[in-house]
Amino acid sequence: MADDPPEPFWRTTSLDAMTDEQWESLCDGCARCCLVKLEDEDTGKVHYTDVGCRLLDGQTCRCRDYPGRQALVPDCVKLTPATVRGLGWLPPTCAYRMVDEGRDLPWWHPLVSGRADTVHEAGISVRDRVHASEDDVPVEALVDRLVGWPMRSPRKARKPRGD
Repeated sequence: MADDPPEPFWRTTSLDAMTDEQWESLCDGCARCCLVKLEDEDTGKVHYTDVGCRLLDGQTCRCRDYPGRQALVPDCVKLTPATVRGLGWLPPTCAYRMVDEGRDLPWWHPLVSGRADTVHEAGISVRDRVHASEDDVPVEALVDRLVGWPMRSPRKARKPRGD
């Protein structure tokens, strides 16, 4: 019908075809990818910690220097369509991963809800879960900071009843 609203871009546009503005808007601001991760040398499995990147603001869940992040943090991974497809450690809640896998965005994603705070309200973001900066934790102590929650979706992130 002519009165039907157009489909949202993430349902009709591949990651490769997105504009820069569309690409950047896919980030929900959870900052799970900004947690320090350790890779098991024997298995290749990646484990998350509750330690944030030195540039992560744990309250806003945003980078303190997004444009300069890669110069300041050499191991910061810039997400591109190719890197999204090759990173097994992206959380299942990551919009880039979800769109690439053909899944729709959940209710709490700011593009769906129209509000940036729903990612925090749903418990998806790292807000109040980052307990240190990588500058404050010795590398050898990171193994004591392993957490599993970044690879899970919290119960309160499920679609609210009545929707």
